[in-house]
Amino acid sequence: MLHTVVMAGGSGTRFWPVSRKALPKQFLTLFGEQSLIQQAVRRCSDLSSADSTWIVTNSVHAVETGRQLPELAADHILIEPCGRNTAPCIAIAAARLLADDPDAVMLVTPADHVITPNEAFVAAVQRAMDTVQKDPSRLCLFGIVPTRPATGYGYIERGDELADCDRVFNVARFREKPNLKTAQEFLAAGNFLWNSGIFVWRADTILAALQQHSPGVTEVLDRFKEHAGTEEWSAAMEREFANMPSISIDYAVLEHSQSVCVLEAPFTWDDVGSWSALARVHNQDEHGNTVLGRHVGVDTKNSTIFSSGDHLVTTIGLDDCVVVHTEHSTLVAKLDDEAQIKELLAALETAELGEFL
Repeated sequence: MLHTVVMAGGSGTRFWPVSRKALPKQFLTLFGEQSLIQQAVRRCSDLSSADSTWIVTNSVHAVETGRQLPELAADHILIEPCGRNTAPCIAIAAARLLADDPDAVMLVTPADHVITPNEAFVAAVQRAMDTVQKDPSRLCLFGIVPTRPATGYGYIERGDELADCDRVFNVARFREKPNLKTAQEFLAAGNFLWNSGIFVWRADTILAALQQHSPGVTEVLDRFKEHAGTEEWSAAMEREFANMPSISIDYAVLEHSQSVCVLEAPFTWDDVGSWSALARVHNQDEHGNTVLGRHVGVDTKNSTIFSSGDHLVTTIGLDDCVVVHTEHSTLVAKLDDEAQIKELLAALETAELGEFL
Protein backbone atom coordinates (compact mmCIF):
# COMPACT_ATOMS: atom_id res chain seq x y z
CA MET A 1 0.00 0.00 0.00
CA LEU A 2 1.13 3.55 -0.69
CA HIS A 3 1.48 5.81 2.34
CA THR A 4 1.97 9.55 2.08
CA VAL A 5 4.50 11.03 4.50
CA VAL A 6 4.49 14.83 4.69
CA MET A 7 7.57 16.40 6.25
CA ALA A 8 6.38 19.51 8.10
CA GLY A 9 9.19 20.53 10.41
CA GLY A 10 10.41 23.63 8.57
CA SER A 11 10.66 27.10 10.10
CA GLY A 12 10.17 29.20 6.94
CA THR A 13 12.18 32.10 8.33
CA ARG A 14 12.51 33.82 4.94
CA PHE A 15 8.78 34.56 5.06
CA TRP A 16 9.08 36.60 8.25
CA PRO A 17 7.17 38.54 9.52
CA VAL A 18 4.17 36.51 8.29
CA SER A 19 5.94 33.23 9.05
CA ARG A 20 6.78 33.02 12.75
CA LYS A 21 7.98 30.33 15.14
CA ALA A 22 4.44 29.37 16.12
CA LEU A 23 3.06 29.57 12.56
CA PRO A 24 5.75 28.86 9.92
CA LYS A 25 5.39 28.85 6.15
CA GLN A 26 3.66 25.48 5.78
CA PHE A 27 0.62 26.78 7.69
CA LEU A 28 0.25 29.94 5.59
CA THR A 29 -2.03 30.50 2.60
CA LEU A 30 0.43 31.99 0.13
CA PHE A 31 -1.09 30.52 -3.02
CA GLY A 32 -4.62 29.32 -3.63
CA GLU A 33 -7.30 29.05 -0.95
CA GLN A 34 -5.63 26.59 1.44
CA SER A 35 -2.44 26.57 3.45
CA LEU A 36 0.57 24.86 1.92
CA ILE A 37 0.30 21.86 4.25
CA GLN A 38 -3.39 21.46 3.44
CA GLN A 39 -2.57 21.59 -0.26
CA ALA A 40 0.15 18.97 0.20
CA VAL A 41 -2.28 16.54 1.82
CA ARG A 42 -5.14 17.25 -0.60
CA ARG A 43 -2.74 16.77 -3.54
CA CYS A 44 -2.11 13.22 -2.37
CA SER A 45 -5.69 12.38 -1.43
CA ASP A 46 -6.28 10.43 -4.66
CA LEU A 47 -3.24 8.31 -3.79
CA SER A 48 -3.59 7.84 -0.03
CA SER A 49 -6.62 7.93 2.23
CA ALA A 50 -6.49 9.67 5.60
CA ASP A 51 -5.72 6.27 7.12
CA SER A 52 -2.50 6.08 5.11
CA THR A 53 -1.41 9.72 5.41
CA TRP A 54 1.18 10.76 7.98
CA ILE A 55 2.67 14.08 9.04
CA VAL A 56 6.07 14.40 10.70
CA THR A 57 6.34 17.62 12.68
CA ASN A 58 7.43 18.89 16.11
CA SER A 59 5.68 19.49 19.41
CA VAL A 60 5.36 23.25 18.79
CA HIS A 61 3.39 22.72 15.57
CA ALA A 62 1.49 19.51 16.35
CA VAL A 63 -1.66 21.30 17.55
CA GLU A 64 -1.83 23.57 14.50
CA THR A 65 -1.22 20.57 12.25
CA GLY A 66 -4.20 18.79 13.80
CA ARG A 67 -6.34 21.91 13.56
CA GLN A 68 -5.63 22.37 9.86
CA LEU A 69 -5.93 18.65 9.05
CA PRO A 70 -8.86 17.42 11.16
CA GLU A 71 -9.34 14.39 8.93
CA LEU A 72 -6.13 12.84 10.26
CA ALA A 73 -6.12 10.76 13.43
CA ALA A 74 -3.91 12.12 16.21
CA ASP A 75 -1.57 9.13 16.00
CA HIS A 76 -0.90 9.93 12.34
CA ILE A 77 0.89 13.10 13.41
CA LEU A 78 4.38 11.90 14.31
CA ILE A 79 6.08 14.32 16.68
CA GLU A 80 9.85 14.75 16.65
CA PRO A 81 11.20 15.86 20.04
CA CYS A 82 13.82 17.99 18.24
CA GLY A 83 14.99 18.77 14.73
CA ARG A 84 17.35 16.21 13.19
CA ASN A 85 16.99 16.85 9.43
CA THR A 86 15.36 14.60 6.85
CA ALA A 87 17.13 11.24 7.31
CA PRO A 88 15.93 10.71 10.92
CA CYS A 89 12.52 12.11 9.93
CA ILE A 90 12.17 9.53 7.15
CA ALA A 91 13.59 6.76 9.35
CA ILE A 92 10.98 7.14 12.10
CA ALA A 93 8.19 7.40 9.53
CA ALA A 94 9.37 4.20 7.83
CA ALA A 95 9.52 2.36 11.15
CA ARG A 96 6.02 3.54 12.04
CA LEU A 97 4.58 2.45 8.70
CA LEU A 98 6.19 -0.98 8.86
CA ALA A 99 4.53 -1.58 12.22
CA ASP A 100 1.19 -1.52 10.39
CA ASP A 101 2.12 -2.55 6.85
CA PRO A 102 5.17 -4.73 6.12
CA ASP A 103 4.85 -3.90 2.40
CA ALA A 104 4.50 -0.15 2.86
CA VAL A 105 5.57 2.09 -0.01
CA MET A 106 6.33 5.68 0.99
CA LEU A 107 5.60 8.85 -0.92
CA VAL A 108 7.71 11.42 0.94
CA THR A 109 6.97 15.07 0.25
CA PRO A 110 7.68 18.41 1.94
CA ALA A 111 4.70 20.33 3.32
CA ASP A 112 5.53 23.70 1.80
CA HIS A 113 5.87 23.39 -1.97
CA VAL A 114 3.57 24.58 -4.75
CA ILE A 115 2.82 21.92 -7.37
CA THR A 116 0.44 22.18 -10.33
CA PRO A 117 -1.56 20.60 -11.79
CA ASN A 118 -2.56 17.95 -9.27
CA GLU A 119 -3.44 15.46 -12.01
CA ALA A 120 0.09 15.50 -13.36
CA PHE A 121 1.50 15.00 -9.87
CA VAL A 122 -0.75 12.00 -9.23
CA ALA A 123 0.22 10.47 -12.57
CA ALA A 124 3.92 10.95 -11.77
CA VAL A 125 3.58 9.26 -8.38
CA GLN A 126 1.82 6.33 -10.02
CA ARG A 127 4.74 6.03 -12.46
CA ALA A 128 7.18 6.14 -9.57
CA MET A 129 5.23 3.38 -7.80
CA ASP A 130 5.43 1.28 -10.95
CA THR A 131 9.19 1.91 -11.08
CA VAL A 132 9.61 0.69 -7.51
CA GLN A 133 7.32 -2.29 -8.00
CA LYS A 134 9.43 -3.46 -10.95
CA ASP A 135 12.53 -3.35 -8.74
CA PRO A 136 11.90 -3.00 -4.97
CA SER A 137 15.51 -1.98 -4.38
CA ARG A 138 15.00 1.28 -6.25
CA LEU A 139 14.94 4.67 -4.55
CA CYS A 140 12.99 6.97 -6.85
CA LEU A 141 13.45 10.75 -6.75
CA PHE A 142 11.46 13.42 -8.54
CA GLY A 143 13.57 15.75 -10.68
CA ILE A 144 12.22 19.01 -12.06
CA VAL A 145 13.20 20.23 -15.53
CA PRO A 146 14.89 23.61 -14.86
CA THR A 147 13.22 26.73 -16.24
CA ARG A 148 15.93 29.17 -15.16
CA PRO A 149 19.53 29.05 -13.86
CA ALA A 150 18.47 28.77 -10.21
CA THR A 151 21.25 28.95 -7.62
CA GLY A 152 19.08 28.01 -4.64
CA TYR A 153 18.42 24.37 -5.58
CA GLY A 154 20.51 21.24 -5.63
CA TYR A 155 20.79 19.56 -9.04
CA ILE A 156 20.70 15.96 -10.24
CA GLU A 157 22.70 14.95 -13.30
CA ARG A 158 20.78 12.39 -15.33
CA GLY A 159 22.37 9.16 -16.42
CA ASP A 160 20.97 6.56 -18.80
CA GLU A 161 17.22 6.03 -19.07
CA LEU A 162 15.97 2.86 -17.36
CA ALA A 163 15.12 0.16 -19.86
CA ASP A 164 11.80 -0.68 -18.22
CA CYS A 165 10.55 2.81 -17.28
CA ASP A 166 9.75 5.81 -19.48
CA ARG A 167 11.50 9.10 -18.54
CA VAL A 168 13.10 7.57 -15.45
CA PHE A 169 16.88 7.74 -15.35
CA ASN A 170 19.81 6.46 -13.36
CA VAL A 171 21.45 9.23 -11.35
CA ALA A 172 24.92 10.07 -12.62
CA ARG A 173 25.67 12.34 -9.67
CA PHE A 174 24.29 14.97 -7.35
CA ARG A 175 25.47 18.56 -7.52
CA GLU A 176 25.36 21.12 -4.72
CA LYS A 177 23.66 24.50 -5.09
CA PRO A 178 25.74 26.12 -7.85
CA ASN A 179 26.89 29.66 -8.50
CA LEU A 180 25.17 31.51 -11.35
CA LYS A 181 27.74 30.59 -14.00
CA THR A 182 27.53 26.88 -13.14
CA ALA A 183 23.72 27.02 -13.01
CA GLN A 184 23.71 28.54 -16.50
CA GLU A 185 25.94 25.70 -17.69
CA PHE A 186 23.59 23.12 -16.14
CA LEU A 187 20.62 24.72 -17.88
CA ALA A 188 22.38 24.77 -21.24
CA ALA A 189 23.53 21.14 -20.90
CA GLY A 190 19.95 19.87 -20.75
CA ASN A 191 20.67 16.80 -18.62
CA PHE A 192 20.37 18.37 -15.18
CA LEU A 193 17.24 18.42 -13.04
CA TRP A 194 16.35 20.28 -9.87
CA ASN A 195 16.19 18.05 -6.80
CA SER A 196 12.62 18.51 -5.56
CA GLY A 197 13.01 16.62 -2.28
CA ILE A 198 10.09 14.33 -3.22
CA PHE A 199 10.67 10.56 -3.11
CA VAL A 200 8.96 7.20 -3.60
CA TRP A 201 10.41 3.96 -2.16
CA ARG A 202 9.57 0.97 -0.01
CA ALA A 203 9.82 1.62 3.72
CA ASP A 204 11.95 -1.47 4.30
CA THR A 205 14.24 -0.52 1.40
CA ILE A 206 15.03 2.95 2.74
CA LEU A 207 15.71 1.55 6.23
CA ALA A 208 18.07 -1.04 4.72
CA ALA A 209 19.81 1.74 2.79
CA LEU A 210 20.17 3.81 5.96
CA GLN A 211 21.60 0.77 7.73
CA GLN A 212 24.19 0.40 4.98
CA HIS A 213 25.16 4.03 4.41
CA SER A 214 24.29 5.86 7.65
CA PRO A 215 24.26 3.32 10.49
CA GLY A 216 24.33 6.08 13.08
CA VAL A 217 20.66 6.71 12.30
CA THR A 218 19.52 3.09 12.45
CA GLU A 219 21.58 2.24 15.53
CA VAL A 220 19.50 4.73 17.49
CA LEU A 221 16.28 3.76 15.73
CA ASP A 222 16.83 0.13 16.70
CA ARG A 223 16.60 1.14 20.37
CA PHE A 224 12.97 2.22 20.07
CA LYS A 225 11.42 1.08 16.78
CA GLU A 226 9.83 -1.92 18.54
CA HIS A 227 7.50 0.57 20.21
CA ALA A 228 6.17 1.91 16.89
CA GLY A 229 2.39 1.92 16.95
CA THR A 230 2.18 1.38 20.72
CA GLU A 231 1.51 3.67 23.67
CA GLU A 232 5.23 3.60 24.49
CA TRP A 233 6.23 5.20 21.16
CA SER A 234 6.15 8.84 22.31
CA ALA A 235 8.13 8.19 25.49
CA ALA A 236 10.69 6.12 23.58
CA MET A 237 11.06 8.91 21.02
CA GLU A 238 11.63 11.42 23.82
CA ARG A 239 14.40 9.24 25.24
CA GLU A 240 16.24 8.35 22.07
CA PHE A 241 15.48 10.59 19.10
CA ALA A 242 17.91 13.37 20.07
CA ASN A 243 20.75 10.83 19.89
CA MET A 244 20.31 10.52 16.13
CA PRO A 245 22.79 12.42 13.95
CA SER A 246 21.40 15.48 12.20
CA ILE A 247 21.78 14.57 8.53
CA SER A 248 19.79 14.94 5.33
CA ILE A 249 18.59 11.91 3.41
CA ASP A 250 20.70 13.10 0.47
CA TYR A 251 23.95 12.95 2.45
CA ALA A 252 22.91 9.90 4.45
CA VAL A 253 21.86 7.66 1.55
CA LEU A 254 21.14 9.10 -1.87
CA GLU A 255 24.63 10.33 -2.74
CA HIS A 256 26.06 6.90 -1.90
CA SER A 257 23.50 4.38 -3.11
CA GLN A 258 23.72 2.69 -6.51
CA SER A 259 19.96 2.12 -6.53
CA VAL A 260 18.87 5.74 -6.95
CA CYS A 261 16.87 6.78 -9.99
CA VAL A 262 15.24 10.06 -10.96
CA LEU A 263 11.84 10.51 -12.59
CA GLU A 264 11.55 13.56 -14.82
CA ALA A 265 8.49 15.22 -13.32
CA PRO A 266 5.71 16.37 -15.68
CA PHE A 267 4.35 18.98 -13.25
CA THR A 268 5.24 22.56 -12.37
CA TRP A 269 7.04 22.87 -9.04
CA ASP A 270 8.25 25.68 -6.80
CA ASP A 271 9.51 25.51 -3.23
CA VAL A 272 8.39 29.15 -2.68
CA GLY A 273 11.43 29.70 -0.50
CA SER A 274 11.22 33.46 -0.11
CA TRP A 275 9.09 36.54 -0.75
CA SER A 276 10.53 36.97 -4.24
CA ALA A 277 9.24 33.50 -5.15
CA LEU A 278 5.64 34.74 -4.96
CA ALA A 279 6.15 36.43 -8.32
CA ARG A 280 6.50 32.96 -9.84
CA VAL A 281 3.16 31.70 -8.50
CA HIS A 282 1.04 34.86 -8.71
CA ASN A 283 0.14 37.26 -11.47
CA GLN A 284 1.77 40.70 -11.61
CA ASP A 285 0.14 44.07 -12.21
CA GLU A 286 1.02 46.26 -15.18
CA HIS A 287 4.13 47.51 -13.35
CA GLY A 288 5.49 44.06 -12.54
CA ASN A 289 4.37 44.17 -8.90
CA THR A 290 3.14 41.10 -7.02
CA VAL A 291 0.43 42.39 -4.68
CA LEU A 292 -1.31 40.38 -1.95
CA GLY A 293 -3.52 42.74 0.03
CA ARG A 294 -4.47 46.41 -0.31
CA HIS A 295 -1.89 48.59 -2.03
CA VAL A 296 -1.68 51.88 -3.88
CA GLY A 297 1.68 52.81 -5.39
CA VAL A 298 3.24 55.67 -7.30
CA ASP A 299 6.33 54.93 -9.40
CA THR A 300 6.47 51.46 -7.83
CA LYS A 301 7.57 48.53 -9.96
CA ASN A 302 8.91 44.96 -9.83
CA SER A 303 8.13 44.74 -6.11
CA THR A 304 6.30 42.33 -3.81
CA ILE A 305 3.72 43.91 -1.52
CA PHE A 306 1.92 41.95 1.19
CA SER A 307 -0.62 43.40 3.60
CA SER A 308 -2.70 41.54 6.17
CA GLY A 309 -6.33 42.31 6.88
CA ASP A 310 -7.68 45.61 5.53
CA HIS A 311 -4.47 47.55 6.15
CA LEU A 312 -3.51 49.73 3.16
CA VAL A 313 0.15 49.84 2.11
CA THR A 314 1.18 52.85 0.02
CA THR A 315 4.53 53.16 -1.74
CA ILE A 316 6.41 55.78 -3.74
CA GLY A 317 9.47 55.25 -5.88
CA LEU A 318 10.12 51.60 -5.05
CA ASP A 319 11.85 49.20 -7.46
CA ASP A 320 12.72 45.56 -6.75
CA CYS A 321 11.62 45.83 -3.13
CA VAL A 322 9.55 43.78 -0.73
CA VAL A 323 7.13 45.37 1.74
CA VAL A 324 5.32 43.12 4.20
CA HIS A 325 2.88 44.49 6.76
CA THR A 326 1.37 42.39 9.54
CA GLU A 327 -0.47 43.34 12.72
CA HIS A 328 2.70 43.03 14.78
CA SER A 329 5.60 44.07 12.51
CA THR A 330 6.61 45.38 9.08
CA LEU A 331 9.45 44.42 6.75
CA VAL A 332 10.89 46.70 4.07
CA ALA A 333 13.86 45.42 2.06
CA LYS A 334 15.38 45.12 -1.39
CA LEU A 335 14.32 41.84 -2.96
CA ASP A 336 17.91 40.77 -3.48
CA ASP A 337 18.62 41.30 0.24
CA GLU A 338 16.14 38.62 1.35
CA ALA A 339 18.93 36.28 2.37
CA GLN A 340 19.66 38.69 5.22
CA ILE A 341 16.31 38.03 6.90
CA LYS A 342 17.98 35.38 9.06
CA GLU A 343 20.53 38.00 10.08
CA LEU A 344 17.66 40.36 10.90
CA LEU A 345 15.99 37.74 13.09
CA ALA A 346 19.26 37.20 14.94
CA ALA A 347 19.37 40.96 15.54
CA LEU A 348 15.86 40.80 17.03
CA GLU A 349 17.05 38.07 19.39
CA THR A 350 20.03 40.20 20.42
CA ALA A 351 17.71 43.15 21.01
CA GLU A 352 15.54 40.93 23.26
CA LEU A 353 12.59 41.28 20.89
CA GLY A 354 11.85 37.60 20.74
CA GLU A 355 8.10 38.20 20.97
CA PHE A 356 8.22 39.29 17.32
CA LEU A 357 9.86 36.09 16.09
